Amino acid sequence: MSTPAERYAVFREQQTESGPALTSFRELYDFGLDEFQVDACQALEAGDGVLVAAPTGSGKTVVGEFAVHLALEQGRKCFYTTPIKALSNQKYNDLVRRYGAAKVGLLTGDNSVNGEAPIVIMTTEVLRNMLYAGSGTLAGLGYVVMDEVHYLADRFRGAVWEEVIIHLPESVRVAALSATVSNAEEFGEWLGEVRGDTTVIVDEHRPVPLWQHMLVGNRLYDLFANEDGATRINASLMRLSRDEQRLANTRGKRGYLRPRRNGHDRATTIERLDAEGLLPAITFIFSRAGCDAAVQQCLAAGLRLTSDKERHEIRQLVDERTAHLPDEDLAVLGYLEWRDCLERGLAAHHAGMLPAFKEVVEELFTNGLVKAVFATETLALGINMPARSVVIEKLDKWNGETHADLTPGEYTQLTGRAGRRGIDVEGHAVVVYQPGLDPMSVAGLASTRTYPLRSSFRPSYNMAVNLVGQVGRERARTLLEDSFAQFQADRAVVGLARQLRKSEQALEGYAEAMTCHLGDFPEYAAMRRRLSDREAEMARQRGAARRAQAVQSLEELKPGDVIRIPGGRRAGLAVVLDPGLGPRGEGPTPTVLTVGRQVKRLAAVDFPVPVEPVDHIRIPKNFNARSPKERANLVSTMHAKLGDRDLGKPARARDHATEDEEINRLRRELRQHPCHGCDEREDHARWAERYYKLQRETEALRRRVEGRSHVIARTFDRVCGVLDQLGYLDGETVTDQGRRLAQLYTELDLLTAECLRAGIWEKLDPAELAACVSSLVFESRQSDDTRSPKIPAGGAKEALAAMLRLWGELEGIEEDHGLSFIREPDFGFAWAAFRWAKGHTLDAVLTDGDLAAGDFVRWVKQLLDLLGQLRDAAPKGSKVRDNAGKAVDALRRGVVAYSSVS
Repeated sequence: MSTPAERYAVFREQQTESGPALTSFRELYDFGLDEFQVDACQALEAGDGVLVAAPTGSGKTVVGEFAVHLALEQGRKCFYTTPIKALSNQKYNDLVRRYGAAKVGLLTGDNSVNGEAPIVIMTTEVLRNMLYAGSGTLAGLGYVVMDEVHYLADRFRGAVWEEVIIHLPESVRVAALSATVSNAEEFGEWLGEVRGDTTVIVDEHRPVPLWQHMLVGNRLYDLFANEDGATRINASLMRLSRDEQRLANTRGKRGYLRPRRNGHDRATTIERLDAEGLLPAITFIFSRAGCDAAVQQCLAAGLRLTSDKERHEIRQLVDERTAHLPDEDLAVLGYLEWRDCLERGLAAHHAGMLPAFKEVVEELFTNGLVKAVFATETLALGINMPARSVVIEKLDKWNGETHADLTPGEYTQLTGRAGRRGIDVEGHAVVVYQPGLDPMSVAGLASTRTYPLRSSFRPSYNMAVNLVGQVGRERARTLLEDSFAQFQADRAVVGLARQLRKSEQALEGYAEAMTCHLGDFPEYAAMRRRLSDREAEMARQRGAARRAQAVQSLEELKPGDVIRIPGGRRAGLAVVLDPGLGPRGEGPTPTVLTVGRQVKRLAAVDFPVPVEPVDHIRIPKNFNARSPKERANLVSTMHAKLGDRDLGKPARARDHATEDEEINRLRRELRQHPCHGCDEREDHARWAERYYKLQRETEALRRRVEGRSHVIARTFDRVCGVLDQLGYLDGETVTDQGRRLAQLYTELDLLTAECLRAGIWEKLDPAELAACVSSLVFESRQSDDTRSPKIPAGGAKEALAAMLRLWGELEGIEEDHGLSFIREPDFGFAWAAFRWAKGHTLDAVLTDGDLAAGDFVRWVKQLLDLLGQLRDAAPKGSKVRDNAGKAVDALRRGVVAYSSVS
């Protein structure tokens, strides 16, 4: 316990460090601020922007909350942007509790609450749209907090973060909050260039220390051990891994033991963690079905982690939070079983769940009532839901295309949830041992901090018309050159340009070294090169002709032909078992039996010269190539047939150079050149060879530099070229059609605008319109799903076919301009959207469409957002304008209408 004097000294120190705003801000917390938080707050109060890169759970959001506090103190506005709606809702509720509902607003795709308040929480896309629309809400804006700013690396949505940073008014200070990235200084330098003075604060210290473990069977091992003062991988784990590998090799060689199945029991794991005092825990399973199955396994094992009092609290909260949902929908969603699992302290958490259910799980877990959550990696992105322990079942996951290993950045993101500040003394990361898992690879993930931030920015059609409309084409190009993408490309170009300059200097030296006093040696060297190239070309032609003859001879082989393999490891006599005539273009691959009684598959490469059968034998009808006895018998038959016949030496490939007039002419000219008689000719020639080789490398380097320079501006020019051709831009002018495109913020912005212009949707009713527009937002989870989706008949079917034709035309136009932005519309949600808009029950829609409730709600909400944009963008008098509004009303019902913000 400190003395009053010591406490007063600390207070005085804080007073001298802090400005008046920071002093009053400190009083809002019942804990002291960390050094990095104080540094960031001081920078903000001094008028700088800040970039704070720190681990998950370290308290970065305190800096964002200080920006909010500063704005209120100064009578200005603060926008707090987040990448996901759930995080926006969470932050809104936090700030309402602190400042009251009158001072806090919320703007997301789903909610619009008090949008003119001095503090507004919003998704980043909403702020981007405001900037392009020149919204009056921007008046008085002093600060923008960009939470989870490392999202700008996201290849689908990342460009939005850069658009906002580039286009915000100069007077606005940005507080960018990021996970720990290895190039924070580079990102901060870019922020300084585009936003003015920016203080970069990197803090890699975890406020709650993290211990790394591996769970093998029912035993928990520390991943690292301290031996002789040095930290090393636990020797017991390494020994266990080597023993497992030896056992696997033995099983493989003997062939009579099955590979041991992974016996991981999730219920046992949770019980083990409970016994060690390591609950609450989040177990990351990279599969929705796996998360649900894990809960069922624990349920089947009779696992119960809660007391009677906790079960009562859980039931009360669950019933209260789901009271707004219709009873018939709850029955479809398996409500009673889900609540029973929650009452036992168990839950799944993934994107397939109803948002309301996910929010209940988050609240119960944060309150310490649910002890074990089985989640997909989406839980690691932003939602404030820390645990004492994190369990990772596998170190690879399906990324939509293949099973990819976890990166160190992903591992850090997942394990960042372990350790609750102010509650836990330490956090724990547990990797479940799988046969073949090397502890070294786990240690590599746990100890690597390489997580570079890479820009995913590229101009879009909507961005182009908005920028040209606001600042003109030339200024727009200059603005886009300010992107982080171009900044990183320019950084890469600096090194390449330095290398290019060195190569150019070396070329000058080589040119000097090959100078000849008798004449123009570069000219002589060029003639030698032309001669060499022509000779090589003629040799290639002769080789190609020989290979064609060899292939033709192989195609004429028959089963039973005795042939001679001319060289290589398989040289000698062989009998053809199967000519191996495959599909056209692949060439024959005959299967043969060699004199060594081995069955081999040959290819054209084994025959540098055409092959001719030396004899023919009959192969028994039921010949079995796997039988050693039958192979020996057939080889004996071949020997008996050939007897002592002298077959002579095998034919060899001979390169008979044919007369070529071009070669003869070049040789004559070469002999007549003055430099041909130089005593140092070959020395000069060696320098010339070096010169030409370096010249080729230098040209390749120059192309790389040109390819990276102004890459964003060049893409913008191509985008504008497409828009000019289609009539959305007319030079520096945005046309009426272009202004319509400027209102459409969606991945398929140009296709949406073209559908409006072509009148494809004019004859559709609201449900049919919803079905068609859904194809512009929906993307199937399985990209290789070849099943034809069910679509409504009649007008919707015709409209969808017209949309597909229009997409094909746009794809061709893009190709002409060197672009590939527009993906094919996906009809996989059309039937579900149509039926829901028609008023069918949730049960019928989910069952018929084979959809998870969470996916259904998410896609309908994205569809509602685009329909709302169409309602505003469609021309006056258009039926689409009226029907889009009606479709919105028809879709927004039941589980879709629920909002977590009251």
